[in-house]
Amino acid sequence: MRTILISGGGIAGPVLAHGLRRHGFAPTVVERAPGRRPGGQAVDIRGVALDVVERMGLLERVSRERTRMRGMSILDPDGHEVDRSTEATFSSGRLDSEDIEVLREDLVRLVHEHTQGGVEYLFGDSVTRLDEDETGVRVDFAHGPSRTFDLVVGADGLHSTVRRLTFGPEERFAHHLGSCLSVFSADNFLGLDNWQMWLTDGDTGFGIMPVRDNTELRIAFGFRSAPLARDRRDGGALRQLVVDRLASMRWEGARLAEAARTAPDFYCDAMAQIRMDTWSRGRVTLLGDAGYCPSPLSGQGTSLALVGAHVLADCLARARGDHRTAYARYERRMRPFVALNQALATENPGGPASEESVEHAKNALTLDG
Repeated sequence: MRTILISGGGIAGPVLAHGLRRHGFAPTVVERAPGRRPGGQAVDIRGVALDVVERMGLLERVSRERTRMRGMSILDPDGHEVDRSTEATFSSGRLDSEDIEVLREDLVRLVHEHTQGGVEYLFGDSVTRLDEDETGVRVDFAHGPSRTFDLVVGADGLHSTVRRLTFGPEERFAHHLGSCLSVFSADNFLGLDNWQMWLTDGDTGFGIMPVRDNTELRIAFGFRSAPLARDRRDGGALRQLVVDRLASMRWEGARLAEAARTAPDFYCDAMAQIRMDTWSRGRVTLLGDAGYCPSPLSGQGTSLALVGAHVLADCLARARGDHRTAYARYERRMRPFVALNQALATENPGGPASEESVEHAKNALTLDG
């Protein structure tokens, strides 16, 4: 039984662990956070990614957790409605689509609950060093004892530690898309009833959607920005930056700024894509945002994570754990799919990609290929 360490306990890592376990491997998932990460925006499961969820046996449960939006309003900078739709929203696309929009934290919870049996989880720890030889990879951890694994997979996001340790500094691979995104929750002080609001004011804008039976809001605030000069781990500075930008907005700026200032699940980061010539080196490979982040602007980060996890597990199983053969096949199968989905983020700057492009990209791979 081959041992595989997966760094990252969000979505891609546990889905990969599930697939590996089914094929007889022994996966271990290490996650820096002390438990499942709360918060986050609504994410989309589209096209072939729905097939992955179905094969996992999770489609019915995920469908029960989906958002139930009735439509959206588009506002001018003073909060006046200038357009509305009961057919689609910017966050999920057409409301009559088979695609599923679900809160990220709900999807993370469902995946974790579904994969706990037979998967070793190490919460509150992280990889600090990788040393590979002809027999495996010795992994040093921030807190736990060193261990040796046959293979290592970095599924640890845009700022992947595994990528840095294996391939070098993030700056070699990150391509800034000219904006930043902040996501946080608040009480439903607007009284929204399954209805989204979207507003653009100059180089800033936000989308607001009610969740949790309309008791809570999820706010996604974007603003044009050069690459963040502040240390991205300085949460206080990032939070103050967002609070100040929100406070200057004309409509609901004060309440939105206060919500950002006090939100327990505050998040902010630059919008960027990861582009690499190869995702694998030796016994190490990358998965999801760590290897090919498309950015939230594409709407396809979660789908790429799900599909990539399924394909990688399948390739390792077919190659009977021969990582050289498996990793090469994984890249051949995934790269065209990744390219099409990354392109969605830049097709229409300042707005969503066309329905035709999304439809093509989300289905541009077969799981049994």
